[in-house]
Amino acid sequence: MRRISDEPGFVLHRYDWSESSLIVEVFTREHGRVALVAKGAKRPSSNFRPVLLPLQPLHLAFGGDAEIRTLKGAEWVGGQVMPTGDALLAGFYLNELLLRLLARDDPHPQLFETYADTVSVLASGQAEVVEPALRSFELLLLREIGLLPALHLETATQAPVETDVRYSLLPEAGLARTGPMEARASLAGEQWRALQRALDEPAPFAAALGVAAAVAGELKPQLRALLNYHCGTGTLRTRQLMIDLQGL
Repeated sequence: MRRISDEPGFVLHRYDWSESSLIVEVFTREHGRVALVAKGAKRPSSNFRPVLLPLQPLHLAFGGDAEIRTLKGAEWVGGQVMPTGDALLAGFYLNELLLRLLARDDPHPQLFETYADTVSVLASGQAEVVEPALRSFELLLLREIGLLPALHLETATQAPVETDVRYSLLPEAGLARTGPMEARASLAGEQWRALQRALDEPAPFAAALGVAAAVAGELKPQLRALLNYHCGTGTLRTRQLMIDLQGL
């Protein structure tokens, strides 16, 4: 039986397994998305009970060779508070994206660092950075799993984008010119190039955060359409919850 110790991770989702135990989906730095059974975690005396919370940095120990392994230990790393309000919903949205788009046991250490950085921004309480942080995470997630085209090239022709020409990111066509009479969201070629340069930086999340802040409004519907297409759903559950709450 293989034993993993002191592995950085976050809880993405948890659900009942028995009267006293839980199945916990976690995202770890070196092992990707992993399913763990937390035996006895629902008991009032369990050490797991106060620790297995979403959007909190943990160190995990687990073992086993089956698809669902056994959680042996979980410790809260500390250093940040739980996001609240819209930032909390945004964090649940990140978790839903990872659950839908990442296969189990497929490591993505750079994406893990991006996720940790995004959660830290959400926990900071700065409402103005929530949207840029989400857009930056979406871009880096799509690139990590091979679903984001090069943003400095027109996808169909592979010609460099032109500075003042507007382009739209489309689920089936990639980056394509936006016609003058089309109402769909778009960005200028220079803006797409700026995003590509940010993604190519050694610290891509921090670089993309600054660029995305200026274009978040028009970037949002384009990324959401692309993500929904690859998730195979019209609207993600957390996204629909946000819409419903804003309509109250």
